[in-house]
Amino acid sequence: MSESARSYQKVFYTLRPAKQVERRMILEVLQRLHGGGFSILDYQYTGFGSIYFVDFILFHRYLGIKKLLCAEHDTGIKKRMKFNKPYKVVDIKMNNIGSIIPNLDSNIKHILWLDYDTVLNSDIASDINLAAYKLPKGSILLVTVDVKPPSGREGPKEWMEYFKTEAERYFEYNWEEQDFSQSALPEVNYHIINNAIKDGITGRPKVRFIQLFNFSYADGHPMVTMGGIIGTEVELNKVKSCNFSNIDFIRRDHKDPPYEISVPRLTRKECLYLDRHMPCSDSWSPSDFELDPDEILNYRSIYRYYPLYAELFV
Repeated sequence: MSESARSYQKVFYTLRPAKQVERRMILEVLQRLHGGGFSILDYQYTGFGSIYFVDFILFHRYLGIKKLLCAEHDTGIKKRMKFNKPYKVVDIKMNNIGSIIPNLDSNIKHILWLDYDTVLNSDIASDINLAAYKLPKGSILLVTVDVKPPSGREGPKEWMEYFKTEAERYFEYNWEEQDFSQSALPEVNYHIINNAIKDGITGRPKVRFIQLFNFSYADGHPMVTMGGIIGTEVELNKVKSCNFSNIDFIRRDHKDPPYEISVPRLTRKECLYLDRHMPCSDSWSPSDFELDPDEILNYRSIYRYYPLYAELFV
């Protein structure tokens, strides 16, 4: 099975600031795609909700999507999944995503988020490839993987051997041991995901992958998310008509470096103070408290998406 066992016990999904920033950035792009001719509210969203259903709540509330399918492979939490289901319109399938993808309705467009919290393996690569092959034109595919070194492997040589085994035909023929330093693993994962997608659309006439996202972030573990549209020249022209001029995290070219989401640790009071000066100039700094210049610039780039948490005493 592709998904990690009991991942909801390891990660409190609602309190991941960098992940929340990523979600909100993706939401904004989907809203702009809707304005550019993609009828997003008629799409079906399929993803891994776990017991928290964070993405499902956001996509229903802010995009108006009414077709939502949650895939969960852990049959041991079936009642808990049903209990925590946030809306009647959320359908739950207690099965792994690889068994669900072939049965997705081919008559509608989809947003499919393969949001893994594990290191890329052969099952994940197969799921990505299958999604690229099966999703109807105009659908949106997002893939997230953990890019920490594979467990039980030590050093670039063993990491290279791991990915060569797990990625198989998606492994770059010219990769060598020096390409597998720990700092290079995000790029390795990105290329494997991209190769799996390209292989999946091979044989689909005039179909291409129109990339929109390439994120890098960490809420404990380093993660990468890449995504875009399975489409043709029609979808490409629609994308070109969308106004992305003031969104600096869009990544249309696979040669561009990933957009790194870095969330500074700030108090609520500091955030409110900074917000009053956003967007600030490159040289601006707060006069009432100390803050590293890099943190100021990081906050400037994400302040509209920055999540604020508070504890409510009742």
